[in-house]
Amino acid sequence: MTAGGRPLVLVGAGGLAREVLAVVRRHGPYEAVGVLDDDPAARGGELGGVPVLGGLPALAALPDAAVLACVGHGRVRAGLVTRLAAAGVGPDRWATVVHPSVEVPDGCTVGAGSVLLAGVVLTADVRVGRHVVLMPHVTLTHDDEVRDAATLAAGATLGGGVRVGPRAYLGMRSAVRERVRVGAGATLGMGAVLLTDLPDGETWAGVPARPLHRAVDGHVHGARDPGTRDERAVRA
Repeated sequence: MTAGGRPLVLVGAGGLAREVLAVVRRHGPYEAVGVLDDDPAARGGELGGVPVLGGLPALAALPDAAVLACVGHGRVRAGLVTRLAAAGVGPDRWATVVHPSVEVPDGCTVGAGSVLLAGVVLTADVRVGRHVVLMPHVTLTHDDEVRDAATLAAGATLGGGVRVGPRAYLGMRSAVRERVRVGAGATLGMGAVLLTDLPDGETWAGVPARPLHRAVDGHVHGARDPGTRDERAVRA
């Protein structure tokens, strides 16, 4: 177990924060000193042995600590980053956590505030933006770009030259064909195979992935093609 390092405050008392804690406790380079969460019920408790200090105002007592937004949903994470910046968190305070199993080759870049968990693969000239979350065993191949606050769930794979827009979400074991674009705020369902561009803000699922519509009963179903069955969208 690694001890010491720059103090680190995690924002969001959920599963992602616990996964980050597991990495930094064993490998550093940070030492988690507190968790912030707006939920009054969490205040005064612990997350993995680290105290929950309260909401964002509690950060004022830790002016030298690095900060990491640990909220899984990209849109919420982006909003949280905006709130933290307004509260005075400057660019030099964002922590970046990269599991030691992850190689970042020359020509690849990882933005501040991002989390890359075990088994993530970056090949050549991959650009990962700020506050991105790459869950275990995500594969990014040559010339891929993942924009700010996007989330790629475990096992997601991108062909070469893919563009993933800000705040997009790619479900577990989804795959994207080379040179395809995933729009800003778009969602690709678990296990989906994306062969064509996914427009901003839309949700697609299936093999091959297709746009979804909301049925009268309130359930989300796949668009029907002649001779095929509807497919239910599933988010990881």
